[in-house]
Amino acid sequence: MIITKTPFRISFVGGGSDLPAYYTQRKGAVLSTTIDKYMYISTHKFFERDKIRCKYSQTETVNHVDELQHPILRTVLKDFDLNGIEVSSIADIPGGTGMGSSSSFTVGLLHNLTAYSGLDISKPGLGAGACRVELDLLKEPIGKQDQYAAAFGGLNLIEFLPNGTVNVEPILITDHTRSELNANLKLYYIGNQRSASGILKEQKKNTAQKEKYDTLGKMVDLVYDLKDALTQGKLDDFGSILHKNWLLKQSLASGITNQRINNFYATALDAGALGGKLLGAGGGGFMLFYVPVHKQLAVDEVMQQLDAEPFNFNMETLGSQIIHIES
Repeated sequence: MIITKTPFRISFVGGGSDLPAYYTQRKGAVLSTTIDKYMYISTHKFFERDKIRCKYSQTETVNHVDELQHPILRTVLKDFDLNGIEVSSIADIPGGTGMGSSSSFTVGLLHNLTAYSGLDISKPGLGAGACRVELDLLKEPIGKQDQYAAAFGGLNLIEFLPNGTVNVEPILITDHTRSELNANLKLYYIGNQRSASGILKEQKKNTAQKEKYDTLGKMVDLVYDLKDALTQGKLDDFGSILHKNWLLKQSLASGITNQRINNFYATALDAGALGGKLLGAGGGGFMLFYVPVHKQLAVDEVMQQLDAEPFNFNMETLGSQIIHIES
């Protein structure tokens, strides 16, 4: 049996510039961190050696890989040409909540099956391999940030170049700054799990408009502003940059926000948050805020009155890992 543990991510600024519609013309960039919430993938030999069993939110037992309904499992298992195997997944956070769960699944599965096959793979290889599965083979209307974040782990500036190259630059900050940043970040679950595909398809189409394209350029500029704020320990600037990014992001596609989300956001800022955003493509899931510690009780109280539950987490640094191998 082999078990992999692959983190989910929180994207701070720059999301949307990792879509091909943007970065094939101009360099895109995001700044994100992985957190201590994970996708676990386990594989072992299946008792019926001529079948494949996959367990996720459903259980499939099939005679041939082409019969699998789960598109990522079907595509990746076909790549490895494996039979007589059982694959199971467990996640700390459900899908459709804006933390890159689909790509964490893909990265974790690739990492696991590579090890199961007796091969090695690098972090860049994991990121590139997951992008190949999701973008090239499955034609998902998504970007590249989630795959590389999950593979590498940590607090990173990730750049997407027109030639297809992806650069991952760790953000080097002091232990004090990291601890303070972690303490001042607050997550709230607002419900409404959703697929990002519809919003991302609209955003891709809208990127052809000069106004939307230029908006993404402003969001990319904020990535480097945020990097400077972090490396200089100017954490109060972190909140204001998040706020600027959120105001820009709302204009990219119609489904990113709604009156309910706007109400959550305004209420948190009135109670003391300095800035924030909705995670993922939009529509629901988790909201992130930068809240100085002495304001957090007040923000917790007003958010709970709106049925938004605080969600505890810590930043992590390791990326996708193999945590168990047993022959």
